[in-house]
Formats: sequence, structure tokens, C-alpha cells
Amino acid sequence: MDKTININLGGTLFQIDEAAYKMLKNYLQSIDMKFRNTPGGNETIEDIETRIAEIFQAQKGTAGIISTENVVDMIRIIGKPEDFDQPGAEAEAQHTTYWQSSSRKKLFRNPENRIIGGVCGGLGAFINTDPVWIRILFVIFACFFGIGLFVYLALWLALPAAAGEAQKKEMYGTMQNLAKPGQSFNTTGDKVGNAFDAVFKAIGKVLFVIVRIFLIIMGVCLVVFAFLTLLTFVMITVFHYPGAFSTDAVGVTISYLPDFMNYIISPGLVPWVKAMIAMVIVIPLLALIYAGVRMIFWFRARDGYIWLTALVLWVMSAAALSIMLFNEGIGFAEKGRISHQEYFRETPDTLYIRSGIKLDDIKVDKEIVVPGEESDVFYINDEKKEIYFRTNLDIETSEDNRTSYMVRKSSAGRSRLDAERKSGRLLYNSYIKDKSLYLDEFFTIPSGTKWSFDYVSVKVYVPKGTVIYMDKTMERLYHSYVDEDFVDDPVNRYWKMTEDGPDYIESEKDIR
Repeated sequence: MDKTININLGGTLFQIDEAAYKMLKNYLQSIDMKFRNTPGGNETIEDIETRIAEIFQAQKGTAGIISTENVVDMIRIIGKPEDFDQPGAEAEAQHTTYWQSSSRKKLFRNPENRIIGGVCGGLGAFINTDPVWIRILFVIFACFFGIGLFVYLALWLALPAAAGEAQKKEMYGTMQNLAKPGQSFNTTGDKVGNAFDAVFKAIGKVLFVIVRIFLIIMGVCLVVFAFLTLLTFVMITVFHYPGAFSTDAVGVTISYLPDFMNYIISPGLVPWVKAMIAMVIVIPLLALIYAGVRMIFWFRARDGYIWLTALVLWVMSAAALSIMLFNEGIGFAEKGRISHQEYFRETPDTLYIRSGIKLDDIKVDKEIVVPGEESDVFYINDEKKEIYFRTNLDIETSEDNRTSYMVRKSSAGRSRLDAERKSGRLLYNSYIKDKSLYLDEFFTIPSGTKWSFDYVSVKVYVPKGTVIYMDKTMERLYHSYVDEDFVDDPVNRYWKMTEDGPDYIESEKDIR
């Protein structure tokens, strides 16, 4: 494999093989000897090198490497040094015409002749006119529904600024036309134009101050908003700080919702979902903070790759999160339920509905209340990794004059069969003993499984005229279901079944 050499030509890096390098080196030495002692020779040599770089960029080369064939083609296009040996003014005129035709102009923003962004200065250099007249045209068109303003902003965003001597040459076209730094290009010297230019510069300075103040205010607002939002997110998800975010008025223990994901998402996906949520939320907040800092301090940085990397990471995280949540959401597509009904052997005159295992009998570390739904309360035991749900109790008049109760369990799944299978796994205890019906206050799901909109309700069928006694726990379950006024009587807890349902007995004389 031939040896390759890295060279810098006209501000551009190239790889060139050894044979081509020797040929190019001899050619450039001949050019240097030709123009070294002539007026403007250094500028001419720089122009030739820039033109050579353009030709090499257009040729690309084999696998990006400049070969001898590329060098030969370049010499054929530009010509040999001896081709410039034409005496007198004719040679100078042909040389100037050659470089004017070979060095084509490119449109840039002119940072050395700018009022706001250098757009008019760049257009003036491109069309070889005083930028002040272009500025007047933009002002005139700005009066027509802001057209000039929108065009200016579009060009400001689209055009790069001329940075470095090479781009300035491309902006002006030839080295002979390149203005000195700090001077405007091709000014007419017209007093009216100069007066307009002075007015535009004064207005530009005022606008610049106004824009800077506005950007500083916007930057401070962005930084404060993003920082407080990020701090809130960290406090909720990392430190579980509930005091500032969870109140009875809100009704949702926000700080525990990230932990609740352990029970509503497949266990293997929980760390990935949390990580993707963090990426989707944190990346935009950090971007807002960085953008706000840039607005405040108005500094320049080569951060294009950083923004692109952040955007790619955010899009990938959002896409992965959407796919995972969509896949999990399929598991709630269909609903199914199963029910079990059990009868008393003998219909009692007085039915006692008592609580079996109560929530007070188990250790509960966290509680999540859904707003507006008093019955939808989730209790979490971190030690056992268990979650408990309150059941619902309803009492209706029996149509067959027999006392019974029915337990209904419902869940969601990918299909109705899957939902019914999940309903059957729900753990709930109930039993009949003598004249008493014992019901647990809660139900739970097997350890290691996820919540699937699980729901358990108990419906008790009682014949008309039967006296009902409910302890305090069962009475609370009943009232939370029927949404009636709660009667908290520590002594008398008797009810009597009527056609319209249970009726509270205020006195023991009304029992019979």
C-alpha cells in the first residue's frame, strides 16, 4: 500500500499519496518562484492554493486520497507556471481576468459590516453594492406585513458568517476586492447613504440592547423554571419527599407513584421504564438550563454535536418508552370477571356481617388515594412487596327469600380469557359461620405479579324483614360503596332490610 501524507491546503486538510505529493510540491514551488517577487504575489499564491483546494474537493479522489491523476487534472485546469509568461499589461489583464472568473463568489453574513446580523453586509459584498441601500429595502418591505423582517430572520438563520480569510475571499470573490478589516466594502461615499448608515447603526445599537435585556430575562426564567422542575423531579423520585407534594387536598401521594410502577409494570421492565422516563424528562430540562445560560451570558460555543447527541438520545428514549408502555398497555385491552355465590344453610332472622382480616392487622408503609374515588385506595407493604386494595360491599333485597352473598372478581388482560385467568388469581377471604358472614376488608394480588385494574366486590342478598348488624369496618365499606351519609353509632349498629334496601334502626324497639 502506498504511503499517504496529510497536508493543509487553503485551510482544508487532505490525504495525498507520496507520488502525488512530490508532484504537487514541485508545482507549488514553481508557482512560488513565479509570483514571489511580483506585486501582490503572496495574495496570488494564496488564491491559487484556495483554487487547488476547491478542485481537489470537487474531485474527492479515490477513497478520499488525492492521487497523481488528480494532481494532473488540477494542473490541466489551472495551467502550468510557464503559461503565465506573457509580457506587459496584457499578461496582467489576462491574469486578473482568470482569477476573477475562477474565484466564484459565495453568500455569507459579513461580521465586519453589520448592524444586527451582517445579512445586508454579506448581500452587499455578493452583489457589489453599498449595504446601506439593501438595509433601506429591508426597512421598506418590513412595513408590508413584516415581510422584510421575516426574510431577514430567515437569511440570518440560513447564512453562515464569513469566518477566516478563505471565506472572506469567497464572499468578495477576489483578493483584490477584499476590504481591510473594519472597513465597509465598496462604499459609494454618498452623503445620503452615509447618513442612512449612521441612523441604522444607532437604531441597531438600541435594538441590540433591547434584545439583550429581553434575552437575559428569558434566560433567567428558563433557568429558574427548568431548575425547579428538575429539583422537584429529583425530590419525588429519589428522595421520596412527600411533604411538599402530597396533601389531603390533592388526594394523590405523588412521591409514591414511582414505587407504584413496581406493581403495575412487568418487574423486569421497571428499571428500564424508570430510566427512560428520567431521560425523557431530564434531557429537555438540562437543555433549557443550558439555553438559558447562553441567553444570559451570550457566549459562543461549538456545541452542535452536543445538541445533536442530546436530541438523538431523547428521541431514542422517547421511542423506547413508547414501545414499552404500548406493549404493557396491550395487557389491559380486555376485561373479564368471575363470580362465586354461597348460600346460608338456614336463613337467619338477624344477619351479622363482621370483618375478617382488617388493614389495621397488617403492616402498611404507603397509601395512595385516587382523587375523587374514596374506595380506590392502594396500600403498599415494602417489606413483603405486597399491595392491598379495599373491597366494596353492597346489600340488596333477596328475590328468592334466601340469604347469600356473591364475590365478584374482575381484571384486565390481553384477551377475555387472559383477564378471567387473572381474576381467578386474586386473593380474597370470606366465609360463613353460624349466623355471621365474615369478610376481609381488602384483597391482594399474588407476589411478583402486576396490577391489572383488579377489582373485588361483595354483594349480600338478604330477605325482606331481616335484621342486619354490621361492625364498624363493614359499615364503612358499605357506605363507601353506596355513597350515603355515614351513621357512626358505637352502640347501635342495626339495620333492617326493606324493599328499598337496608334502613338504619335508630332504636332497639324498631328491631321487630
